[in-house]
Amino acid sequence: MRTVELFKKKTVLSYEVFPPKPTSPVNTIYETLDELKELSPDFISVTYGAGGGKNNSETFKIASAVKGYGIESVIHLPCTRLTKEDVSQKLNELKSIGIENILALRGDIPSEGCVQGDFKYASDLVAYIKKQGDFNVIAACYPEGHIESKTKVEDIQNLKIKVDAGADQLITQLFFDNEYFYSFAERCQLAGINVPIEAGIMPVINKKQIERMASLCGATVPKKFIAMMERYENNPIAMRDAGIAYAVDQIVDLIAQDVDGIHLYTMNNPYIARKIHESIQTLV
Repeated sequence: MRTVELFKKKTVLSYEVFPPKPTSPVNTIYETLDELKELSPDFISVTYGAGGGKNNSETFKIASAVKGYGIESVIHLPCTRLTKEDVSQKLNELKSIGIENILALRGDIPSEGCVQGDFKYASDLVAYIKKQGDFNVIAACYPEGHIESKTKVEDIQNLKIKVDAGADQLITQLFFDNEYFYSFAERCQLAGINVPIEAGIMPVINKKQIERMASLCGATVPKKFIAMMERYENNPIAMRDAGIAYAVDQIVDLIAQDVDGIHLYTMNNPYIARKIHESIQTLV
């Protein structure tokens, strides 16, 4: 099923998982999926794994397992190191395992400092995928603007290029202040971007992790969020519970404002996903 169709019926709730690190037992991700399955998500997205290289065998296995649970699967596909031949091969493999939803990304620029494949921008990948078959293509977006964009106007112009290239729906990068999302949604509307937009929410697990993620994507950390982290950073259980409460507060507000959907960055932590699901299940 094309996940874009889900937005016609309800507020969509989806989760993101990632392949385990090479030093971690591979079965841990399947234990995570076993628990997430019980929450009946609308879909689960599977990241490409660290580094964005050409080897994605574990990602494809996990995405296929998600389909085996009867849950729609979205596979991440970053393109900085890929040729057109690489992408065509991957698309054929996805067709063979029944996956029709792709999150098309540029991905991190390699350490060499330049894109090495045939696709300079995510919009190039979106356009190429749409020519190769009837895939549902999802694109990333940034409520506070992409960290490489000079202005928010430029960022929205680039997003419009991705949507015009064929992106069927959007998922935002994480943010901690809903006002940034609402302002972003207004800019999208003014630019004629009318596809569904899911709000990406990442619950805090520990202070260093969130600080690193916010630095990488340019997300603003509000004062009340900072105060929460400083108060509980030395108490892991309290930090976890406070992070869940903060995420729930964000989600309740977003749903009240008729957000198209919520995409929860689970960090492969089914406990957090379950607690959030229990708090909002009657709202979606």
